[in-house]
Amino acid sequence: MLGVLLALTIALGDLRDALFGGVIVANALIGIVQEVRAKRVLDRLAVLVAPRARVRRDGALTDLAVDDVVPGDVVRLEPGDQVVADGTVVVSQGLTLDEAILTGESDPVARGPGETLLSGAYCVAGSGEQLVTAVGAESFAERLAAEARGTRAVRSPLQADIDRILRLTVAVMPVLATALVVSLWARDVPLTEGARTVVAALVPLVPEGLVLLTSLTFAVAAVRLARLGTLAQRLNAVESLASVDTLCVDKTGTLTENRIRVVAVHPVGDATADAVHDDLAVLAASAGSRNGTMTAIAEWAPGDPREVRSEVPFSSARKWSGVTLAGGGTLMLGAPDMLARAGVAVDAATRDRVAAHAAEGLRVVLLAGSAEPLGGGDDVAAPAGAAARAIVLLAEAIRPDAAETLAFLTREGVTTRVISGDDPLTVSAVARATGVPDAGALVAGPDLPADGPELEELVERTAVYGRITPEQKRDLVRAMTRNGRYVAMTGDGVNDVLALKEARLGIAMGNGSQMAKGVADVVLLTNAFATVPRAVEEGRRILRNTHRVAKLFVAKTVYSAVILATLGLAPIAYPFLPRHITIASTLTIGIPAFVLALAPSEGPVRREGFFASLLAFVVPAGVLSALTIDAAYLLARGPLDAGVVEGRTAAVLVTTGMGLAIVVEVERGLEGRRVRPWLWGMVAGFALALVGGLQVPWLRDFFELEVPGPDVWALTAACLVVGVVLLASVRRVPWLARIEARGS
Repeated sequence: MLGVLLALTIALGDLRDALFGGVIVANALIGIVQEVRAKRVLDRLAVLVAPRARVRRDGALTDLAVDDVVPGDVVRLEPGDQVVADGTVVVSQGLTLDEAILTGESDPVARGPGETLLSGAYCVAGSGEQLVTAVGAESFAERLAAEARGTRAVRSPLQADIDRILRLTVAVMPVLATALVVSLWARDVPLTEGARTVVAALVPLVPEGLVLLTSLTFAVAAVRLARLGTLAQRLNAVESLASVDTLCVDKTGTLTENRIRVVAVHPVGDATADAVHDDLAVLAASAGSRNGTMTAIAEWAPGDPREVRSEVPFSSARKWSGVTLAGGGTLMLGAPDMLARAGVAVDAATRDRVAAHAAEGLRVVLLAGSAEPLGGGDDVAAPAGAAARAIVLLAEAIRPDAAETLAFLTREGVTTRVISGDDPLTVSAVARATGVPDAGALVAGPDLPADGPELEELVERTAVYGRITPEQKRDLVRAMTRNGRYVAMTGDGVNDVLALKEARLGIAMGNGSQMAKGVADVVLLTNAFATVPRAVEEGRRILRNTHRVAKLFVAKTVYSAVILATLGLAPIAYPFLPRHITIASTLTIGIPAFVLALAPSEGPVRREGFFASLLAFVVPAGVLSALTIDAAYLLARGPLDAGVVEGRTAAVLVTTGMGLAIVVEVERGLEGRRVRPWLWGMVAGFALALVGGLQVPWLRDFFELEVPGPDVWALTAACLVVGVVLLASVRRVPWLARIEARGS
């Protein structure tokens, strides 16, 4: 639209009136430079979370970038790893993949030797090795990505609201433009003068900087988050950070350090300490894949692997793993209650000891054994005669920043929910230690109701969830969302992925699995939970500022439309030339909007009702500004008998004054915040710059203005006083204030 008006000005008007084109180009260049800088920063950080591959070369595993993998390589896959190339399975130890990204099938799929693997899938359980057959542009995932690059991105709520503003503007402009052209034609206005009037009337209707400023603030916010060690992987992540009111956290890796250690092993029944030590060493060394627990045991009891006849890999749903060794005998390790459900004999005394240790905040796993082999196929029950052999106690150090972080979030009105696969008593103990409100309100996964109204009621009163499966994590997040909450989920493991995908904002730890980082909206590269509050505050600052500066742009659109509908259709010279609009817009919107968008801010953040809130401010502010400008121009041209140039000078002065008054009102807000001294300085500086510019002859000639006479100065001052008082008063009209407060 602006391009057409610029072409019209160049073809039929005075080139001085094309000044608005230079401002548009300058603004666009600023935005492009800022976004390119932001992209470079984010691209450098993205390398840190990009998938890596462990490749067998020269008999050893080597960690390589995806681009360095070539056909013929053998890639090792373990839980959380992404399949980075197409190939075939050569070794499978219970290898199970999530291929939802490729097929849409949500259930994990087991893959055995000889079967085909496609890039983009994730390993969720077991382990295996893959012979690479296709990489890069020849791989399945890359072909999908090439097709997807042309698809349209999903708009965020803020972008959708801005689109509504632009659609409304586009709908109004043709009507007003047609009425203006008909009026000019009916009055036989010369073509050149008519073109200038059309451009002067229509250019300010376009909130030209609003879209630019939104993308610019998001880009700047992404860079600021990057400096905090936080990588925003999706555009709406910044907006979502501002909107979060419920934070779901996984205990391990979020409230506690990701590294765990064995603190004690207590034999059960007839088992001896030496026998238990040997069993744990063999189990950890022989298991096909290692999670954090198995790694801790391997460090505590190093040993040599033995041939494995059959294996049940660990899964978040099953919560135990087991191997049947060559020569007979089965060893199992997992959650005591889940092993008991699978058929392991656990006596009452052992159950009591497990509960006591869990209440102390320790992670408790059970070692069980049997002389019989594990079942094959889908049989995940314990073999006959399986019995407990030892209680293994593990400790996770609580993150030093966890308590302070949760305290900040609580003060900011963010509700915390702790969701873990660990024992509910252990989770509750950690939650209490870190200051989670209502940490005593807990429930175990087996007692969780099915996804529905009962679950929606339960999530409102329960803070701690233990023995939760990945599917239950997802259902919990889904239930909270249905209750109207804006849910963020933090996690680092495969078991968190379903919930990360379901949440409005997924936050992954930088040292988490490739799968978790791949689906997250935000990645905490430093693994510091303490960066969450700063990231939330940065998101809120950006959203607050964007809501505020939108008022400046749309208020200009409203008062320009009213002036066009009144003076533009009247048999009188239009009060502005296009170059006058450039002066007023630059001093009251262009520069203040950039400053306010990037400045620190405080106050409430509301994600709902933004459009209604915006209209509640801009309609009265715009109408009052237009009436004030109309009055100053008409009174100067009528009773004071001022010429066209002097009348237009009065209109420019009043337009700038009312625009600066709107800037001050946006800064004050409904709360009546104290206006910061630097903003008063900016407003005063711009007012003095305009008045001072009128004293410079060549500037007056360029803009076709003149120094007003004393009577016009007095009229201008009087109109501004009345307009500013009315603007301040209408902001306090109760019903308008209520509407604005809902989304401000």
